[in-house]
Amino acid sequence: MKKIAIIFSVFLIFSCHNFGELRVVTNLPKELKEVSGTEIVPNSDLIWMINDSGNKPTLFGLNIKGKILKSVHVKSKNHDWEDLTSDEKGNVYIGDFGNNLSKRKNLRILKIKKKYLNKRKAEVEKIEFEYENQHKFPPKKKELYFDAEAFFYFKNYIYVFTKSRVKNNYGKTFLYKFPAKKGKHIAKLLGEFNNCNDLECWVTSADINEDGSKIVLLTQKNILIFTDFNKDNFLSGKVKKIALENTTQKEGVCFKDTNTLLITDEKVHGDGGNLYEIVIK
Repeated sequence: MKKIAIIFSVFLIFSCHNFGELRVVTNLPKELKEVSGTEIVPNSDLIWMINDSGNKPTLFGLNIKGKILKSVHVKSKNHDWEDLTSDEKGNVYIGDFGNNLSKRKNLRILKIKKKYLNKRKAEVEKIEFEYENQHKFPPKKKELYFDAEAFFYFKNYIYVFTKSRVKNNYGKTFLYKFPAKKGKHIAKLLGEFNNCNDLECWVTSADINEDGSKIVLLTQKNILIFTDFNKDNFLSGKVKKIALENTTQKEGVCFKDTNTLLITDEKVHGDGGNLYEIVIK
């Protein structure tokens, strides 16, 4: 009985513990140990998630307790899936734009129509793009700014936030925009922001709230909240930083509601592999 009591106490401590201001909601299943994107689709009770490169092209729908209720096979290769977003109609978009060496020429967004979320297999529409200011593949080491792990959909456009691979400048992100429709597009540069210089500063996910008044960028060490921006240059305006005590490999963020975020992290060396919640009022 004493051993059971100790185990139960440890469970309670883990369940209620806050990492910085993060609250652990649940553990993620083993099928999502390399989770790279998290999204709540309008008018759905499920939380959708994906894994990054090296994993099967599967879109998972989970409940708030972390149980997988749906698995949708996506008919497209997982080159390097890095983030998820959705539109007002309930369509889902996968960011297949991981680009560690900045040399990929097949960057794309995969659009999955809402009707496929209730099926076992999903067809995709490919939204292909290239950065307007990338001219070499790969560029010089001091110009490795074309990796990306973060994006969202807003008013018929895709907005991508890049991830820097430049030493001592890891926190810099550039914002690009292109139409959310099938075809090949040039991603137009809108703005930039420098978070900090450490590896833990690079941007790994992004989301925008329902009315478009607030966006968030996720890093391992903090959350960046932007408001009062100039039109769709979301990196302009006011910035609030929330420092995170837990510097696990955070890979996904989405709005649960206007003042609450859901965050996921990969399980690495026994740490992470959780779904978190945080209030950002």
